[in-house]
Amino acid sequence: MTGYAPSREFVHRRRRGAELVLMLLALAVGIGAYAAVGLGVKGRVPADLVGYSGWLAALALGAHVVVRLTAPYADPVLLPVVTALNGLGLAVIYRIDLASRTSLSAKQLMWTTLGVALFAAVLLLLKDHRRLQAYTYTLGFAAVFLLLLPLVPGLGREINGARIWIGVGGFSFQPGEVAKVALVIAFAGYLVLHRDALALAGRRVVGIDFPRGRDLGPILAMWLVSLAVLVFQRDLGSSLLFFGLFLVMLYVATERPGWLIVGGALFGAGALVAYSLFPHVQSRVEGWLDPFGDTESFGQIVEGLYGMAYGGLVGRGLGQGEPWRIPFSYSDFIVAAVGEELGLTGMIALLLMFGLIVERALRTALICRDGFGKLVATGLGVVFALQVFVVVGGVTKLIPLTGLTTPFMSYGGSSMIANWVVIGLLLRISDQVRRPLPEARPLTADDATTVVRMR
Repeated sequence: MTGYAPSREFVHRRRRGAELVLMLLALAVGIGAYAAVGLGVKGRVPADLVGYSGWLAALALGAHVVVRLTAPYADPVLLPVVTALNGLGLAVIYRIDLASRTSLSAKQLMWTTLGVALFAAVLLLLKDHRRLQAYTYTLGFAAVFLLLLPLVPGLGREINGARIWIGVGGFSFQPGEVAKVALVIAFAGYLVLHRDALALAGRRVVGIDFPRGRDLGPILAMWLVSLAVLVFQRDLGSSLLFFGLFLVMLYVATERPGWLIVGGALFGAGALVAYSLFPHVQSRVEGWLDPFGDTESFGQIVEGLYGMAYGGLVGRGLGQGEPWRIPFSYSDFIVAAVGEELGLTGMIALLLMFGLIVERALRTALICRDGFGKLVATGLGVVFALQVFVVVGGVTKLIPLTGLTTPFMSYGGSSMIANWVVIGLLLRISDQVRRPLPEARPLTADDATTVVRMR
C-alpha cells in the first residue's frame, strides 16, 4: 500500500510531577539554609524552624497546585528555581537579623506571601496573555505615571541618594518595580503594531542597515525618559534597565542591528553628558574607579569586596562569616553577603539559577506562536538579565554601583511582588505555547449551514 504517513506535531508533556520533585528540592535548599544559619550562629536550629518550614512549604506547594490547575502545560523549571532563590534570600536576611537584632526576615516572608498571592491571581484571572495587548497605551501611560510619582513633592522619598521611592502612611514603595512590568507589555503591544514601519531599511553603512531618521521617534523618546530617570531620580540602574529593555525588544521585533548601534551611541552620549554635569553621577563613577581612595564615601563597596575575598572559593559557611559589616547587606549588597558565606561556588550557583530563569523565558519566546507573547516573554527575560547584570556588576566593581535590587533575594516588598507577578506572566505564556493545538475535524452539514447563516 502506498501513501504518506500523517505528520504529527511535537506535543509537550505537562511535567507537573517533575515540577513537584524540583519544588521539594527547592524547599530543601531554603529550609536547609535557614537551619544552617541557626546552627552556624547559635549552635542550634532556630526555635521557629517548624513554623517557618510549614509556612514556606505551604506557599510553595500552594503555588504548585495553582499552576497544576490553571496552567498544566506551563514550564516546569521556573517555579522551583524561583522558590529556591526566595528561600535562600530569606535565610541570608535572617543571618543579618541575628547579627543586627532586626526582624527583616519576618517582614520579607510576609512580602513573599503577598507576592505568591498575586502570582496565583495572575494565573487565575488571566486566561490568555493576548488579552493584555488591548491595554497597550493604558499600561504605557500608567508606567510613565508611576515613574514620575517619586518626583511629586511630599510623596517622593530619597533613600541612599536615589529618589525612586514614595511614602504612603508608614510604608515605602518603589513604583519603578511595577512600571517595568507595565513597560514590557506596553513595548510589546506597540512594537507588534509598528514593527513593519520600524523595520524598513534606511541608509546602509558598512553592511548594516540603519533606521530612517523619521523612524527614530520611539528610541529618542525612551532615551529622554531614561535620561530623566538618571538626572531627576539619580538612579543609574533604572535608567539603564528601561532603555536597555526597550532597545533589546526593538531589536528582537525588527531583527535590525542598526537599532542597537544607534541606541548604544545615544545612551553613551547621554551618560557622558550626565557625568560632566551632575555631581551624583560623578560620585558613582569615582567610586567605581577607585573606591579605596575614599573609604568613608564608598565604604559599602570596599566592605563588599573584602567580604567576597574573605569567602574565597567555598565560603565561610552559613552563619560563619561577618556579612553585617557590609552596609545594606540585606538589600543592595545581598550578593556580597552570599559571596562571603557561600564563596565563589555559591555565587556561581546563584548566577546559574538566574540564568535558568532567563533561558526559560527566552525558550518560551522562541516557541511562542504570536508576536505579542513572543515580545512579552523576551522582555520579561531581558528584565531579569539586565537587573542581575547591573546588581552583580556593581557589587563586584565591574560597572558603577547602582541601586537595583537582586530579584527574589533583596529585602523589599515592591521588588518581591513585582517579580512574582513576572513569573506568573511567564508561566501563563508558556502554558499557552506548550499546550497542544486542538485537532482539526471535517465540517459537517450542520457546521456548513451555520457558516452560511453567519454570512
